Amino acid sequence: MPSLRDITTWQPLLRLLHAAHADTLSAPGGHVAGQIGPGGWSVPLPYRPPQPGRSALISDNQEDAIGLIVEALKKDGSDGVSFVVEVASAPGRVRLHLIEPSSSVEPGVATAHPGTLLLADGALPEPVRRLPDPVPGAAPAASADVDLLRRTLRERLQDAVGASEEELAAAEARLGVTLPPELRALYQVVRGRYEDWDDLRDPYDTIGCELFPLSEVYVADAASREVLWQFGAMDAVETGPEHAVQQLVGSPGWIVFGDNGGGDRIAVDLTPGPDGHLGQVIIIGHEGNIGAGLVADSLTDMVVHGHFDGRPVPKVERPPLVAYVNRASLPSIEAAAHPGLEVLSIGVWEKEPLSLAPVFDLPRLRTLSAYPGTLADPCEISRLTHLEYLELPPAEWRVLLDAGAVPTGLLAAGIDAHRQRDNPLHMIALANEILTLYGRPPITGITVLEGAAF
Repeated sequence: MPSLRDITTWQPLLRLLHAAHADTLSAPGGHVAGQIGPGGWSVPLPYRPPQPGRSALISDNQEDAIGLIVEALKKDGSDGVSFVVEVASAPGRVRLHLIEPSSSVEPGVATAHPGTLLLADGALPEPVRRLPDPVPGAAPAASADVDLLRRTLRERLQDAVGASEEELAAAEARLGVTLPPELRALYQVVRGRYEDWDDLRDPYDTIGCELFPLSEVYVADAASREVLWQFGAMDAVETGPEHAVQQLVGSPGWIVFGDNGGGDRIAVDLTPGPDGHLGQVIIIGHEGNIGAGLVADSLTDMVVHGHFDGRPVPKVERPPLVAYVNRASLPSIEAAAHPGLEVLSIGVWEKEPLSLAPVFDLPRLRTLSAYPGTLADPCEISRLTHLEYLELPPAEWRVLLDAGAVPTGLLAAGIDAHRQRDNPLHMIALANEILTLYGRPPITGITVLEGAAF
């Protein structure tokens, strides 16, 4: 089996990288970087077919070359490795830096640069921490009819096997919640075990979703929906009076019992929004970080009456909790500022750099992200006393570090490095300065190997 720290494991990939980036690697300070994990990789290589007249070699095929490294990762039980390739001092040789995961860093997405710096133990983005608001007076919809639901299911699924009272009680004990009456009635008729269905038949057409076995029903709380800091910090939870479903990351009242066949979860909702009903059916998308949509006002409404589209949500204009200031969106920071603002993102900007003065006193501003050169004075960031997450380019971080103006209350931080221009090794040095300020362990898992470039 290949070893991750053996240069021969990397040699086929190094040859491909050198052939594809010879000019870059020969330039002063030139480097090539990437990331490889057991389930995927981001490596800057074009596809190159084998030369005519001879068999393909491992050095021709990037999937085979990367496959050697994936096997080494699996052997070591590693979640992944980032790498940086530079030219060594000896002619025809390269220096390979292997960067292993750090407990102080949330892995980046498809990049060798450091991901989010975790500046406090166990800290989570504010949307992930958000619990559902109480909705006094929430009640089941008028369409909810346990007897009608049970009777209809028995008529349509005459050969179905239902769950026993012991099985239902065991599920409730495992979940830590009492199953709502309609969901309990559903499983009393059909327990959802795969072995109960002959000829690959299942109750999809009758129920309206792929029904999970009772043993696989789960609570879709916030922990069930993995949200990286770099995405969660840029989102905001906003549930208005017009919403039937609270727009949360997850809720202890979302009981998932099925799937739509495309990875989106179907759940009964026990923590509805202001315009919702207790026990309504919702869909939790697998591509988003926040929110869920209404499917039907009740399980009876979905199963018996075939309603799957919910109700339209009225359009209500209100100041955005997440504001984007750039050449195509809001024209100024003044236009973004209001007391409820939580996230400010400053993007591509072709005018004079901006002052943060209009948002100095905003009580809920917890996230700031800024594009290179957009801030007139990066040290103004120290006036934003409620910041939890700060994402800046390297130059702006350098200004804050040199001035001793890095905010003290951050929970996480991001370095917005350009993938090609900024050497990940330099970004790691910068990241370690920030981590040291917060008393966090630095990034130290770097192994340096040297080998032939071709």
